[in-house]
Amino acid sequence: MSRAEAATHGPSVRRALLRPLLWSWGIGLFAAVIGAYLLARTSANLAFDRGLQDEVSALAAKVTWSDRGPLLDLSRQAMELVTWDRDDRNGYVMVDVDGNPLAGDSHVPVPSASLRKSSFTQPRLFDGEMEGEPVRGAVFSISSPMLDRSVAVIVVETKNKRTVLMRDLQLSIVLPALALGTVTFVMIGWGIRRGLQPLRDVATDVARRDSQDWRPLPLQHVPREAVPLIERINSLLADVEQSIQLQRRFVADAAHQLRTPVAGIRVLAQSLAQELEAAPPGGQGQQAGWQPLLSQLERSTDRLSRLIGQLLSLARSETALSLDSEHQTMDVVPLLRESAEPLVLQALRQGRHIALEAPDEPVPARAHPIWLGEVVNNLLDNALRYGGPKVTLRVAPLPEGGALVSVEDDGQGVAADQLAHLFEPFWRGDRADLRNDGGTGLGLTIAREVVLRLGGTIEAHTRPEFDGLRFTIRLAK
Repeated sequence: MSRAEAATHGPSVRRALLRPLLWSWGIGLFAAVIGAYLLARTSANLAFDRGLQDEVSALAAKVTWSDRGPLLDLSRQAMELVTWDRDDRNGYVMVDVDGNPLAGDSHVPVPSASLRKSSFTQPRLFDGEMEGEPVRGAVFSISSPMLDRSVAVIVVETKNKRTVLMRDLQLSIVLPALALGTVTFVMIGWGIRRGLQPLRDVATDVARRDSQDWRPLPLQHVPREAVPLIERINSLLADVEQSIQLQRRFVADAAHQLRTPVAGIRVLAQSLAQELEAAPPGGQGQQAGWQPLLSQLERSTDRLSRLIGQLLSLARSETALSLDSEHQTMDVVPLLRESAEPLVLQALRQGRHIALEAPDEPVPARAHPIWLGEVVNNLLDNALRYGGPKVTLRVAPLPEGGALVSVEDDGQGVAADQLAHLFEPFWRGDRADLRNDGGTGLGLTIAREVVLRLGGTIEAHTRPEFDGLRFTIRLAK
């Protein structure tokens, strides 16, 4: 997700849930690592220190006293047992009160005198260094029961096995915690995704719907927390549908109510024209003055009547094509030929030509027997009003199924920046208020609405791609 997208909405539910869990798990893992380190160090030191204490106690028990002084009575086998180890270096030494070695390895470090003095009751532990390598040692001091003398026995070993044991203990704690945390996060992420899948299904359902499909969104399988949101959206959909239905009904009712007075005005204008024609010869001059006004009145009533008819067509098309049951798969060639025939005759009377280019075989497509004809009629009427002397209606099958219908003229076309406005209601180009071509500004709007209801698309192209203006309709099968 980019920063621009993040600025338009909050974080995802998955991120909002996983982020605090990730922090908690990270803190817990860090605490587990520290705990594992401390536990491993304590456990390893405790086990090996106890072994050192037992070993130094056993060596101290081998000290004997004679007239020549203390002796460490060890056999060769016992000496090898004390000093031999595959992984660590071991050593022992017996020193006098001043720390001078009496027996053993002189390289073994000797602890401080205070520590030696405190080790008469029990062995004491210390850390030191032997030949540049850190060691752990134990010291146990004993005194002669008959002579006023004492010695200290010292045993040391390097820390290799301690380190290995500490590492093994740490890994045995950290690795399972890491694996368990990873599996937990994967399962939580899967659970969140699975829980949010119904919302994605609702979004997919909305994306597939037609712009006029106002059915309530399904609540089945929707998470309980999202039900109030879906119910509110359904309430808004119902309100929008009711508002649109009221608007359509108002347009249809208003247009229907206007037809009667407009028709009356037209009849009165015709009656007035007939009475003026039947007037006595002395009123011919007066008739000549009224004639232009009557002609303009008739043209205005004709245009108003056509506008009302187009408004009714727009309202009826939105209602009639709102259900898929109104759509059928049919051969569109006869339908287009029948729809174009009246305008072909009109073009011939104007000295113009409409050509139909269609294949001999059927071209099946999803269409409506009445409203697709209304689309073609409006496009041809637009071409005759604003195009050149030649208009071409083409129909051809699409490779993937369906039909490609186009209406092309050789007129002046429109500016490229005005193509997006062609299908807007009552838009008729620059200074349309000064035109007197009889157009209503609704023909292309009706054509677009019908094509969209049929599940198709309509596009407009102009110069320099074509000689004039071309409308292209794609109808699905």
